[in-house]
Order: sequence, then structure tokens, then C-alpha cells
Amino acid sequence: MRALRLLPLVLCLPLPVLAHPGHAHSAGFAAGLLHPLTGLDHLLALLAIGIWSARQSPRLLPLALAALAAGAAIGQAGLRLPALEGGIALSVLVAGALAAAAVRLPGLAAGAIVAGFALWHGNAHGLELRQASASAGFLLASAGLLMTGRRLSCWPQARMLGGAVAAAGCVLLAA
Repeated sequence: MRALRLLPLVLCLPLPVLAHPGHAHSAGFAAGLLHPLTGLDHLLALLAIGIWSARQSPRLLPLALAALAAGAAIGQAGLRLPALEGGIALSVLVAGALAAAAVRLPGLAAGAIVAGFALWHGNAHGLELRQASASAGFLLASAGLLMTGRRLSCWPQARMLGGAVAAAGCVLLAA
């Protein structure tokens, strides 16, 4: 709970919307494993999707991982999705809002939202992580963050945490 008190202060720090500037040549499993943990945008989006998936379906988590892998493959092929930074910032805002409001959507709509967000995030990682071993680490860390979010959904403060993630998304969009 004490760490949650610092969240508003952390959210006020100026952050670039880019996933992890300066890591364009990261390589290896360890680099991939740390990658989602070092970008506040990715960390928050994955936690929020994990929280929200508890209201939806556990099938969203494998879908998210598959879309992250697809986005990473697209990025590793040298292709950049349109509106990448804006899409990532928007995904943080919307994922947080969905978790905060505990919205329940039809399966197809929920799947489309998660897949779209994961494609953007995966693409950003793929552009920065060029090796298959790095992608394996990135996907493992992402799975851990999604599962952590799912576990956080049991906390009474889970919806408040979703609101904090949505606020962070607003900050990222404004950056």
C-alpha cells in the first residue's frame, strides 16, 4: 500500500512515450526479460489488461501473448505500425479505464481490443529487440506481468489501480 502512495508522484515524471529509448540494439534473453519491466507504459498496460481479463475471460491472456509475438515479429522484420507511440499511450489509458470501470464486453470486442493493444506493444519491442532469444525473454516477462495483473484483480484496490493506470495513459498521451 505504501508503494501505491508514490504512484501519483511517479506519474508526474516526464516520460517519453517511446517504449525504451536507447535500447535499439538490446540483445539476448536477459535484455528481453527486462524490457517490459523497464518501460512504464508496457508495465502498466500489461498489468491493467491482466486485471481486466479477470472480469472477461482467461482466454485473453494467450491472445495477448500471441498478438505480442506477432507484433514483435512485424517489428523485427523492420516494419513499424502506424501511430505506434500514440497507440501505446492510448492502450495504457483505455486498459486502465477498462480495469477501473470493471467493464464487461462481449468476447469478440474484448479480444479485438487486447489483440490491437498487444500488436502495438509487441511492435515497439520487436523494433528494439532483434534476436529471437530477446523476444523469448520479452514474452516470458509479459506473461508474468499479465498473470500478476490477474492476481491483483482480487485486491480491493484493483479498480483504483486501474484508475491510476488510466491517469498515466493521459500523461503519456499529453507527452
